[in-house]
Amino acid sequence: MYAGKYAERHPDRPAFIMAGSGESVSYREYDKRTNQLAQLLRKHGLQRLDHYSVFMENNDRYLEACGAGERAGLYYTCINSYLKADELAYILNNSESRLLITSRDKLPIVKEALQDAPDVRVCLVVGGEDEGILRSYEAAIASQPAEPIADEALGTSMLYSSGTTGQPKGIMRPLPETLPSEPLPLFDFLLNLWHYREDMIYLSPAPLYHSAPQAAVNLTIRMGGTVIIMEKFDPETYLNLVSEYQVTHSQLVPTMFSRMLKLPEEIRARADLSSLEIAVHAAAPCPVQVKEAMIDWWGPIIHEYYGATEGLGFTACNSEEWMSHKGSVGRVMLGELHILDEEGNESPPGVPGEIWFRTATEFSYFNNDQKTEESRSADGTMSTVGDVGYVEDGYLYLTDRSTFMIISGGVNIYPQETENLLITHPKVADAAVFGVPNEDLGEEVKAVVQVLEGFEASDALADELMAFCQANLSRQKCPRSIDFEAELPRLPTGKLYKRLLKDKYWANHKTGIL
Repeated sequence: MYAGKYAERHPDRPAFIMAGSGESVSYREYDKRTNQLAQLLRKHGLQRLDHYSVFMENNDRYLEACGAGERAGLYYTCINSYLKADELAYILNNSESRLLITSRDKLPIVKEALQDAPDVRVCLVVGGEDEGILRSYEAAIASQPAEPIADEALGTSMLYSSGTTGQPKGIMRPLPETLPSEPLPLFDFLLNLWHYREDMIYLSPAPLYHSAPQAAVNLTIRMGGTVIIMEKFDPETYLNLVSEYQVTHSQLVPTMFSRMLKLPEEIRARADLSSLEIAVHAAAPCPVQVKEAMIDWWGPIIHEYYGATEGLGFTACNSEEWMSHKGSVGRVMLGELHILDEEGNESPPGVPGEIWFRTATEFSYFNNDQKTEESRSADGTMSTVGDVGYVEDGYLYLTDRSTFMIISGGVNIYPQETENLLITHPKVADAAVFGVPNEDLGEEVKAVVQVLEGFEASDALADELMAFCQANLSRQKCPRSIDFEAELPRLPTGKLYKRLLKDKYWANHKTGIL
């Protein structure tokens, strides 16, 4: 998020605009703020390759909190703003963060977490006041020089896995000793792939702590474009913002597509999307019916990619490629893809197996040698994050996470297809499918559904959904029962926190399967 030459070339151009308030921050002001924060980080003793963290909601200080680290040679960790105190403390300790940037809204959680994170010496609070190690963010940077620090160097994020299947892991990449104007090579690849350009307008509907918006916003700032930051996603507001700001680029997740498609027809019909050039999606598998409907509505501007935060490898496809390979997440563009069975042998085309890459970029899990080792093949040449998929005609298709595979009567069942179907039902807002105990079969398929507003959960609806599955899926993939929840624990990044649901059904079972 380095403004570089654009602070001089276009000083009055908005670097970003907050969607809710309309507050606009120019490149001149953004560059000044990142310089001041970088000066303050040096004042508190943070030198190249040191670590600090950011824990707050999307706000008007978030980008500079990252941008300062990127010009000071530091690793900055953007932490999921929905975490609890013990989870926050774990990441602060594991990342060896010496300084934390947060907001007044997050103070209750932060104060509790800091009791178990003794190495954090200073906590800068946006909208806060001085109290112990807490310091008013605004007052602290106001006293700092607006000039660049003398020893500028490229910094980068060290983000954590979402922890949906276990303890989150810090994903660390080697950081070359170079100037902040020279980004990591992956950025140049993405700039070309998605046609980023200087006068682009990027709409960011997702939490800024996540890797995908982090990268997209970073690229936009580096190209001198303008970022529109939504404080939180709302489908109708999103469409209005595209029209209001003549947005050219955006990145979304499939649940956002689903919510927009379920808006009343009159709202969808009046949306002016003519300025949109590129709409990228990733983070979770997109149901075929949902993507077909989006391409029909928005046109062939939708691009999909698959790539873990670890940077193991990268696949991508545009709308035309996807339409001829429906359900695919694209062809390999970075790294060397291998689909391996449980014995580590190559799976034939069309047969699911665990996804491995001869890595495109080097990484390790920070302060976690065991997990780093577990992610590597025996000879150390390949890496995985536990996703399952298969290859046909050179295109990769995702099946599910290996963690959520259901073994029922000796048959392997991947629940993603069932989830993808349920989400298309007109009365369903969200769905999760996983295995629960069955004394005869070991596991059976369970669905948990969040009902769309305006409909009621009932036995009759459960029967309707069961019949819907039976009409569209093979028998073994159909849920044997359906429960309802007011809201499913889906992260704002689009990932379903399925473990929280699944654990309730296994809590008192003697096998303790997770």
